[in-house]
Parts: sequence; C-alpha cells; structure tokens
Amino acid sequence: MAVRMGFVLITSRCIDCDACMVACRAENDVPLGKTRNWVKSSGVQGKFPKVKEVFQPGNCMHCEHPPCVAVCPTGASQKRSDGIVLVENSKCIGCKYCLTACPYEARFLNPETGKADKCTFCLQRLEQGLKPACVQTCLGQARQAGDLNDPNSVVAKLIAQYPTRRLLTQVGTGPSIYYIDDLVPEIPAGQ
Repeated sequence: MAVRMGFVLITSRCIDCDACMVACRAENDVPLGKTRNWVKSSGVQGKFPKVKEVFQPGNCMHCEHPPCVAVCPTGASQKRSDGIVLVENSKCIGCKYCLTACPYEARFLNPETGKADKCTFCLQRLEQGLKPACVQTCLGQARQAGDLNDPNSVVAKLIAQYPTRRLLTQVGTGPSIYYIDDLVPEIPAGQ
C-alpha cells in the first residue's frame, strides 16, 4: 500500500504552549508575524467551578483533493505521491489563487519572497528520518505525524483506537489531519 502522510492532533493534550509554532518558525525560517501552523482556542466554556478551554492545533491539511493545486496556474502547488502538498518556489508567481482556494486558510504570501508559503511537513526533516519540528517539540504529544496507511504507525494506531473528526469534510478536500477530542492517556508506540 502506498505511503499517505498525515497528522493526528489530540485536542485534549494541547495546552497552547506554542512550542509547535516556535519550532516551525525556527526550523523553516518563517518570517515574523506569519505562521505555518497555529493553535486556536474555543474560549472559556462552562460555568465556575466547572470551566474548561479547548485548544485546536492546526496546519496545512495536506488534502487528498487539494483545491490549491487545482487552481495554481503555473504548477507551483503540487501534491506528492505520499500526500504531502508543497509549493515549488521557482514556479510560484505570487498570484494568491492558492491562498483564496484553501478553505483552511493554511497559506500566506511570504513578504520576503513574494511566494505562497505553508506547512511542508518539514520535508527536510522527514528525509533525515526525523519527525516534523512541530511534532518533535510538542510538550503534550498533541501533535503526531506519520503514514496513515501503515497500521504500525502511531497515527494509524490512534485513528483505530479513538473516534476522530476532520474539518470541513463537506467541501470534499479529504483533509489528512485527524482530530481526536477524547482524553488520550498514553500515546501508542509506533514509527
């Protein structure tokens, strides 16, 4: 079975420490004021003394059917055979079509290069056998990444064990980020 890279993001483990965003910015030289990943807050919910706040980490969904690729006039936005969606800078003309097409608002125009920018799954790290920077630095292990088709990977084990949800499935993009909202007491061993 072909490799299909994706993320599992466990909201119950995210504490909004922003280590993922800092690591991504440092690893990928992301300009100040921009980000390739994020953590959104639900705001405080409930009534005292039973209050909670839920954090939802995110980044490019590395969609099965990425609209950003379909609208790119130069072929700069591409989907690899392993499911990772990238922007080839040498082909990008900064037209912003892909920014508009992404329903997840996962892209930005890099003010330094004038090119579309987004999460690359830290491809440079994957090629060295390392985890993406956001996954490596996540204190609560809320971010997990791997081959969704490999039953021995941590992401496949989590998806098999817990209920998941994906964002905006009604638009037909097939996001490769799975969210788990249940309490996950232990991260399974995996590749």
